[in-house]
Amino acid sequence: MARAVMGPKAASIFNCLGIESTAHTFGASIVSSSGEVFSNVKSAYKPKEGSGIIPMDCARHHEEAAGDILREAIGTRQFDIVAYSKGPGLGPVLRVGLATAKKLARENAVPLVGVNHCIGHIEIGKLKTGLTDPAILYVSGGNTQVIALVEGRYRVFGETLDITIGNALDVLARGLGLQYPGGPKIEALALEGKKLIELPYSVKGMDLSYSGLVTHCLRIAPKHDKADLCHSFQEHAFAMLVEVVERAIAHTGKREVLLTGGVAANRRLQEMLEIMCRERGVAFATVPREFAGDQGAMIAWTGCLMHEAGAGLEDPGKADIVQKFRTDEVDVVW
Repeated sequence: MARAVMGPKAASIFNCLGIESTAHTFGASIVSSSGEVFSNVKSAYKPKEGSGIIPMDCARHHEEAAGDILREAIGTRQFDIVAYSKGPGLGPVLRVGLATAKKLARENAVPLVGVNHCIGHIEIGKLKTGLTDPAILYVSGGNTQVIALVEGRYRVFGETLDITIGNALDVLARGLGLQYPGGPKIEALALEGKKLIELPYSVKGMDLSYSGLVTHCLRIAPKHDKADLCHSFQEHAFAMLVEVVERAIAHTGKREVLLTGGVAANRRLQEMLEIMCRERGVAFATVPREFAGDQGAMIAWTGCLMHEAGAGLEDPGKADIVQKFRTDEVDVVW
């Protein structure tokens, strides 16, 4: 494994090794402070049929996959800092990433930086789309938030009150007998749907609720064509998101909208947001599919930004995880 070569931080470009380990994916990546992604390698835990993520099983997967992932990601490259996902996420899997990062930081005598996973999704999205100050729709299996940078923090202007959109898609898919991961299966079936079924629509101020929508869909599923139900679910669930994003840009005055996170890969969600943004005269961009789901590059790039600004430095002996690490708890000084 390549050892780091340290140099004056501000004098030249430096590389960060980023480690992602918050949920089903263990990922590692080396990214330069100029934004060049040299590697981005990952392995995803697949739960048993009919179940969601079992944290301890997932942690074992990450422990077993870590060595090969790191060897491929690092290769012969040098890195000057190590960044890890500090949270939010599942405790057992977060600890695998933490232990790995601490070991690498100690062995290579390099700084260790703790990164908020959600902010990682935002920053890689900005890097890859060229947006500078967007309102952000961050949608994944673990998070559903409408965010904007205001007065030095990524403020949450709206979020789910219960389950996330990614979780909702997976629960609905399991209930319909579709294989994991559920989101892509529902998206594919929805393209075949022809009938729009009236479903619950739950926007509460700037927040959303998906549990009732999923429960209703599963209750009426025997009476309807699966394709029609998937189509109708997407139309209702995504319209709720678009409504909250539209209110957020009206409130903040932002002239850009970024769609990021694993569910950002859904073409229908992209289309609905693009229509709204076009009608409002606002720029819209989606993070590239390679960087939509969980991966190490988003942690490495955010680690570069934080290290350059002198933020997030951790003592390898005391570094820890924060399972409920809020997006709006981080001072954005970069």
